[in-house]
Amino acid sequence: MTFEEIVNYRRSVRLYKDTPIDPERVRHCLKLASLSPNSSNMQMWEFYHITDPETLKKLAVACLSQKAATSAQQMVVFVTRQDLYRRRAKQLIELESQNVLKNSPKEKHEKRIKTWKMYYGIVMPVLYSRFLGILGIIRKILVGIVGLFRPITYQVSEADARVVVHKTCALAAQTFMLAMAAEGYDTCPMEGLDSKKVKRILKLPAGAKINMVISCGIRAEGGVWGDRMRVPFEEVYKRV
Repeated sequence: MTFEEIVNYRRSVRLYKDTPIDPERVRHCLKLASLSPNSSNMQMWEFYHITDPETLKKLAVACLSQKAATSAQQMVVFVTRQDLYRRRAKQLIELESQNVLKNSPKEKHEKRIKTWKMYYGIVMPVLYSRFLGILGIIRKILVGIVGLFRPITYQVSEADARVVVHKTCALAAQTFMLAMAAEGYDTCPMEGLDSKKVKRILKLPAGAKINMVISCGIRAEGGVWGDRMRVPFEEVYKRV
């Protein structure tokens, strides 16, 4: 299929055939999802690919027993891991330092490596650290002062940081669903769920948060609820 055909084929499917799908093809789609754009390349996500029948049954209950869950052949739980920000930042310092050594003139190595160390060693830990909302308030005050003199990002509260991490994870989820459509497989993103129960089923640490659960399979008759509806494009398209 062309990309346009893939986008048009993808629908939120709420009833699947009792036909197995290849877990390796699903895994490949998740590898493609890991290439999605994300804020500062921090990649604070994890993808839990569920194929075990008993776990699928438990997750279906946690997803409020909706048909998209109870008929799913497999599921993927997209999880945010903001609590891993220090580990990710350390990995990126090493990665970007190697990129500088490989791709930059020798005389610029020291300066550019220093820049990356400051960005991932100081800026990212400051932005993603949390303490009862207090650190976010301090960050808001600081950027408010700096913003009097030059353009700056104002979304630096602890709530803002959570939004960024979830937006990033959602980009990966969308890439995954399009990749699945290219394979001829169907999906349904689900946010109506008991996130605490999902975390218990997967034995996730406290710092992990559920972004969404995506059910997977092959659409059955009645799995797509009618024609696709969208508000008129001219209502949402604004050319400036």
